[in-house]
Amino acid sequence: MKFEMLKTLSRAGVVAVAALAAAGAASAADRVLKIQTSSNASHASLAYLNEEWVPKLEAMTGGSLTVELLPINAVVPRRETPEAIGVGILDGDLTSINYFAGVDPAFALMGDLIAGYDSADQIQAFCAQGGGKEMLQKLYDTHFPGVHVVGCGAYAREAFVSKVPVRGVADLAGLKIRSPEGLAADVFKRAGAAPVSMAGSETYGALEKGVIDAADNSAYANNDANGMHKIAKYPIFPGIHSTPILQFTVSEQVWEELTEAEQVALETWYLAAYNGLRQHFERLDRQLVARDKAEGEITVIDWPQEERDKFRKIAQEAWEDFAAGSDLAKEVYDAHIAFMKEAGLL
Repeated sequence: MKFEMLKTLSRAGVVAVAALAAAGAASAADRVLKIQTSSNASHASLAYLNEEWVPKLEAMTGGSLTVELLPINAVVPRRETPEAIGVGILDGDLTSINYFAGVDPAFALMGDLIAGYDSADQIQAFCAQGGGKEMLQKLYDTHFPGVHVVGCGAYAREAFVSKVPVRGVADLAGLKIRSPEGLAADVFKRAGAAPVSMAGSETYGALEKGVIDAADNSAYANNDANGMHKIAKYPIFPGIHSTPILQFTVSEQVWEELTEAEQVALETWYLAAYNGLRQHFERLDRQLVARDKAEGEITVIDWPQEERDKFRKIAQEAWEDFAAGSDLAKEVYDAHIAFMKEAGLL
């Protein structure tokens, strides 16, 4: 990231860009935090947060504070949000931790323990009560000083989309899969697939043109909203691989400028909003799956537990290798394993 380029962007210019990209109407709150997310503008998750939860933050703070949630890449490229926060171009982000895996393998393990957790609820517990939030703050203090972690969590297990039936580990052999770099790509490669790195915005076209056969993409409802199932008619649900952990961060300066009441409100709002988002997607995903099964145009595949266990065993080998990549990666790995054992997941 070129800090010089970031610093040349004026605050007024950034606000103008953000205003054009914002999904919601302007707020009357005294202070509006510009937060770039990892959601496409069409994602059901972004619409839900903007419609249901953003107004609640303003109400919780008596009109003193709210957030403006911007789509992915609205102000800076998706991997550059921490630097943008550090120099004041963004007030914060609500984005995938996994985007920063190239900085330290600890971010890969923190961002998505592939095939590790069975539900988003378990991940939310890890972040809130299992030391996950504190571990993430340690990563930021080391690599991106000046960024404050408000919270972290997950709202849905991603539903694999595919143009061909994938009913078990053996069917992954030779499959061209859109996958994020890092841990996810490594796991798919170990399972015999051919991972392909590309932005989420390119996934539909790549599937349509046959550049890829399948994609590690998003929640079932988001894939439905993006039209993925029109061309990839063999989704796997519940997903087999990815339950990405998203972070909510603001700059340390912004955090210190908030009153204690506003800080408590922002933390409480995030926890409540993500709990609501998780419940909303659990219901919405299952409603859409039931609809698609009834209509019969899409074949929804649910891997048997035996195949899920095979894939998880492959993933565990990758976890251990990534944990050896740095001291912080080992700490993140140990934190996950300790929590999973305590929760009876291992």
